[in-house]
Amino acid sequence: MMYQVTCNSLKVLFLILFIVSAVPGMGQGRDRSRNSNVIISSIKGSTEVSTNENGELSVKISPKVLRKLKAKGFVSYHDLGAKGDGKTDDMEAIAATHAIANQLNLPVKADEKATFYIGGKNRTAVIKTDTHFGTAAFIIDDTDVENRNAHVFIVSSGKQSFNPEGITTLQKNQEKVELSLPGPCLITVTDSNIRHYIRFGPNQNKGFPQTDIFIVDKNGNVDMDAPIIWDFDEITEISALPIDETTLNITGGRFTTIANQAESKYTYYSRGIAIRRSNVTVDGLEYHITGEGDQGAPYDGFFNIGDCAYVTIQNTILTGRKTFHTIGSAGVSVPMGSYGISVNRSLNVSFINCKQTNDIRDNKFWGIMGSNYSKNIILDNCSFSRFDAHMGVANATIRNSELGHQGINAIGSGTFILENSTVYGNRFINLRSDYGSTWEGELIVRNCVYVPERVNAGNVKLIDGENSGQHYFGYTCYMPERIVFENLHVDDSHLPDEYKGPSIFADFNPEMTDNLYVEKYPYVKTKEVVLRNFSTASGKKLRMSNNPFMFNEVQVIQE
Repeated sequence: MMYQVTCNSLKVLFLILFIVSAVPGMGQGRDRSRNSNVIISSIKGSTEVSTNENGELSVKISPKVLRKLKAKGFVSYHDLGAKGDGKTDDMEAIAATHAIANQLNLPVKADEKATFYIGGKNRTAVIKTDTHFGTAAFIIDDTDVENRNAHVFIVSSGKQSFNPEGITTLQKNQEKVELSLPGPCLITVTDSNIRHYIRFGPNQNKGFPQTDIFIVDKNGNVDMDAPIIWDFDEITEISALPIDETTLNITGGRFTTIANQAESKYTYYSRGIAIRRSNVTVDGLEYHITGEGDQGAPYDGFFNIGDCAYVTIQNTILTGRKTFHTIGSAGVSVPMGSYGISVNRSLNVSFINCKQTNDIRDNKFWGIMGSNYSKNIILDNCSFSRFDAHMGVANATIRNSELGHQGINAIGSGTFILENSTVYGNRFINLRSDYGSTWEGELIVRNCVYVPERVNAGNVKLIDGENSGQHYFGYTCYMPERIVFENLHVDDSHLPDEYKGPSIFADFNPEMTDNLYVEKYPYVKTKEVVLRNFSTASGKKLRMSNNPFMFNEVQVIQE
C-alpha cells in the first residue's frame, strides 16, 4: 500500500512520503491484492475523501484541521466525514481516518453509539495505531463484494521485512543462526524442493513447500520455546520481519456481517480484521453473523492472524458460521470449513476468556477455529466449537475451557497440554487422518471431562485417527510418544447397555491385525500411556482399542 502526501505548508512537515511493501499473508501464499493506496493532500478548504480514477483513496485535509486533530490527541471517523447512520457506506471515511491517524501517530476513537455501514467496495483500512471501537457498531455487508479477498481492516507494522543473506541451511532444533539483526525478528524460511502435508482423503492435494517460522534476537539466538522443527538442506526463500516493541491495542466494537449468498464452493471471503503485526491485543470485541441462507461461500476468519507473534484476543465474543457443502478434489461432497478465527505462520497466539454466541454442540455450525504452521497457541477460559491445527502446530495448551461438537483436532509436534476442560463430541482428541494422524511429542491431559456425543455403542475413543501406512504425507508420521491421562472422567452414563466401555485408541488401521501387514511408510506408535485416577460414569473399564494388535507394544502404566 502507498501513502503519498503533498504539502503546501511547512507547518505540516510531520506528513511524509513513505511506501509500505505488501504484507505477507495466510495459508498457501500471500495476501491477495487489495485497493488500499491512499493519497493525502494538505490544502486549504474543507475535508474531502474520494476515490480517484486509479482506484486510490484521495484525502484532502487542511493544515488547520490537522493541527486540531493533533491537539485533540485522537482521530474519529466523523472527523473524516463518516455518517455513522447505519445506511451510508462509511468505508472510505474509515480508511481515511486510519490513514491520517497513522501519519500523525494518533489513536483512533470510534464515535460512541454510532453505526457504521461497510459495503462491498474494494477498500481496506490500515491500522497502525491504537484503535478504540468502543460502543460503536459496524455492519459489514457481504452480499455484493467487489473483492472478496480485501480485508476490511488490516493491522500492520510500520517496520519493513527484508531478506537476510548468508543463511543457506538450517537444522531442526538449531539454537543459533549466524545473523546480525537490528533487533528481535520473525524469520520465515522455505524450501520449495520439499513438500509437506500431502493431504489424503476427499480434499486430497499434492502438499505444500516446507516452511518454518521462528524468532531470533539481534545476535541470531533462536527462541527455543518455538524451535525450528525441520531440517533445511536448502533454503529457497528467507525473510525477516522486525518485531514491534510496543503493544498495539484494539478495544470494543460490535461487528455484524451480513453473510454472502455466493455459490457454495471454495471461494473464501476475507472480510474481517487481518493481523499482520506482532504485539497486538484485541479486547472486548463482539462479532455476529446474520443473513445466512441455503448457500454461501466460506470465510477464512473474521480474525485472520498471520506472519506475526505475541497476539492476544481476550474478552471477545464470536459466532460460528453455518456449514455448507461442495464437491472436493476427490469428486465427493465435503463440508467446507468456514472460520471465525484463522491463525497461520504465527507464534505465541492466545485466546483468553472468549466464547461463541451459538451452541458449541450444534453441528449445523462449523468449528470456529483453524490454524496452520503456527507455534504456542493457547486457549484459556474459552468456549469454542473446536480447536483445530491443520498443517501442524508446535506446542499447544488448552485450559479452563469447553470444546464443542468438533472437539480437538490437531497434528504437529512438541507438547500438547489439555487441562481443567470439558470436551463434547464423538472423539476426545482427534489426530487428523488427512495429514497422517501425526503428533511428534507428548500429550498431557489433566483434570478433564469427556462427554461422548453422537457415537455408536462400543466406539467411544480417547485418541482418534487413522493411518494405513500406505500414503506418504511428506514426513514420518508419529503417534504421541507418551500420553498422560490424569484425573480424566468420561461421562458415559447415557450410552446403551451394549456399550463396552471407552478405548484409549481408535482402530487406526483395521487392516493391521497381524504381523503379515506391511506398512510402506511405517507409522511410529506410542511407547507409553500413563493413567492416574481415570474414571467413567458407567463404571466400565478403559480398553486399549477395538484393534488391540496394533497397540500390543504400548506400555500402560496405572498409578
